[in-house]
Amino acid sequence: MNRVELWEKDIPLYNKDYINEHNENCPTLDCYLVGDDTVRPAILIIPGGGYDHRAEHEGSVIANEFVGNGYNAFVLNYRVYPYAHPVMLNDAQRAMRYIRSNAAALGTDPEKIAAMGFSAGGSLAGILSENYDKYDYPHTDASDEVSARPNALILCYSVSNLVDEYRHEGSSEKLTGGDAELKKLLSLDLNVRKDMPPVFMWHTYEDKSVNCINSLKLATALKQNEIPVELHLFPTGRHGLGLATGTYGTDQWFWLLLKWLKGIEF
Repeated sequence: MNRVELWEKDIPLYNKDYINEHNENCPTLDCYLVGDDTVRPAILIIPGGGYDHRAEHEGSVIANEFVGNGYNAFVLNYRVYPYAHPVMLNDAQRAMRYIRSNAAALGTDPEKIAAMGFSAGGSLAGILSENYDKYDYPHTDASDEVSARPNALILCYSVSNLVDEYRHEGSSEKLTGGDAELKKLLSLDLNVRKDMPPVFMWHTYEDKSVNCINSLKLATALKQNEIPVELHLFPTGRHGLGLATGTYGTDQWFWLLLKWLKGIEF
């Protein structure tokens, strides 16, 4: 693994007063490469954590699974609370642009880069897909001139709605600072756009932290906008399962994802 700084200097919206144990080493990108001469697809992995920390088991563990199956993987160490929007989105935009602009050196196909997120990280991956060309930061180098649009979107027990009774209150408040209008603008099911990439989603019926209706409503909105979507709703499993090792049935999600990626020629 190699860690790179997303900005070497002049980090957008940087606030030294916001440095805490969760905002150290941020914003950075951890690079996990297969390391051969083959040009490969890549996955930008965004761990969850309610926008106030990042869940370790949704980062490096997932990246190593992808590398073992022939994909380059990148884990985003994005800034969290007390930072708020658009800081998290800016970090994700910069990460996508870094991978795409350095694709040749990273052994990566610049037209096959997926964004993948868990829980609140799924919210951010979806916000990136819906707002890759909005809320932008000042461009400082050649990397910023390439598109930040993901070529595929993978959502794992994602926070998708920030406004209704099924929202995850903590994520909603920390991301938006309580701004009611911003909650609407960043709710994934309310802002699906026609150029969204194909989407793979999974959730569990038993999830008590982020209601699976988040994923059901988003899948409906994607269908209404004619965006290809594959949704798996598993009957068992708590929130935050990561790979779901040991949770019978739900533990097949990664294999199903690999099949889906092959199906979209990823």
